[in-house]
Amino acid sequence: MQVIPAIDLKGGKCVRLTQGQFNQMEIYTEDPVKYALRWQQEGATRLHIVDLDGAKAGMPQPANLDVIRQIVRRVQIPVQLGGGIRNEVVADRMLRLGVDRVILGTSAAQNDQIAQGAIDQFGEKVVIGIDAKDGFVAVSGWQERLDESAVGFARRIVGMGARRIIFTDIARDGMLGGVNTAALQEMLNVVPVPVIASGGVGRLEDIQALKTITSPNLEAVIVGKALYAGTINLPAAIAAAA
Repeated sequence: MQVIPAIDLKGGKCVRLTQGQFNQMEIYTEDPVKYALRWQQEGATRLHIVDLDGAKAGMPQPANLDVIRQIVRRVQIPVQLGGGIRNEVVADRMLRLGVDRVILGTSAAQNDQIAQGAIDQFGEKVVIGIDAKDGFVAVSGWQERLDESAVGFARRIVGMGARRIIFTDIARDGMLGGVNTAALQEMLNVVPVPVIASGGVGRLEDIQALKTITSPNLEAVIVGKALYAGTINLPAAIAAAA
């Protein structure tokens, strides 16, 4: 299982939210590139970047484009990017910028045509982000909840050809209280594609708990706040997940 450090961007800074709430934000540095290089040096084999400004505002493209470009140019490991990627044109632009994978969340959940077009055009380069709030899909930077269940959307999007999913339980995100393993197991039970877990990792025991899940499809876990708060050491997390 891969451990993927997260870098959340807002206003050009590296930040972390609690349960997706923009009024509960901690700023860690005004130089996100520094952390990108640090995580690479400490053994990360992939980075997970979220443009929070783009995700919340529904902008036509990521808002922190300059920082994203700098990170992609400075690191030698693959970068996956979400937030503000609303259509195939923006997805293509980000891939041409050097991003390895683009993450579609809101646009995929709300528009089948965009989702199908991106999946058909980019295949493995597209990851579908499924953010769950009380079991239902949340969109627009987690500010709105749809009537479709997370597992229902997962079945539907895999039926459209999606190759990979990132599953986030919003209630756990930024809380450092452990992953919602029951919800994650339910997701893994209904889809035959690789799933990346996100939200709730606060200590090494949380990563070890994920290894008890009985599914070969659990590919990776994203770790964010725990790294910045110092409750998890990245090399130790990588070793625990191996």
